[in-house]
Amino acid sequence: MKNLLLLALSLISSAIFAQKPCEYTTNVTDSIGTYKTTKEYIIAEKNFAGTSNYIFFSLAVSDGMPLLNVQLIQKSKDFIKANCFDKDSKIFLQLNNGKVITLLHIDQENCGTVLRDDKGFDNRITPGTFMFMKDSFEELKKSPVSLMRIKFLTDVEDYILKKQFTSEMNNEVYEPETYFMQNIHCAE
Repeated sequence: MKNLLLLALSLISSAIFAQKPCEYTTNVTDSIGTYKTTKEYIIAEKNFAGTSNYIFFSLAVSDGMPLLNVQLIQKSKDFIKANCFDKDSKIFLQLNNGKVITLLHIDQENCGTVLRDDKGFDNRITPGTFMFMKDSFEELKKSPVSLMRIKFLTDVEDYILKKQFTSEMNNEVYEPETYFMQNIHCAE
């Protein structure tokens, strides 16, 4: 009876903590090298007074180097302040276990592109690519992320990552706090 109970508990716990299968939107190998990237995932969303801000993550591997692709989307009929990425930009991830993981931006300045949609909204899309520091993977596998700080060219912004939220954009449920725990294996 004890063995049956132990087996049931181990199956339940492995199902709860199982990693998601990797869904790649790009998976290319050619004479230049290899590149693959996961599906974009909403990490933060803020809608207030006619202005919307979204942060998307996707994990990528370029010739064996793991990367984090970040895409900021700002949508408003009012003026949208540009937050630029440059060679000194960083992302700091505060883990629940107290450790801080730092990701470094590649040496490429980007202030985004503004596009106007058919409803009169300006949409600023700012992509960035960040490199993981050595040995940060193990910590990201073990602990949820509670806070994210993004250092831009001229500003710093903090984001509290929620355990779970339903996006107002697409009504899907996202779990940003455990994004890396569930997906980091896709960049190894």
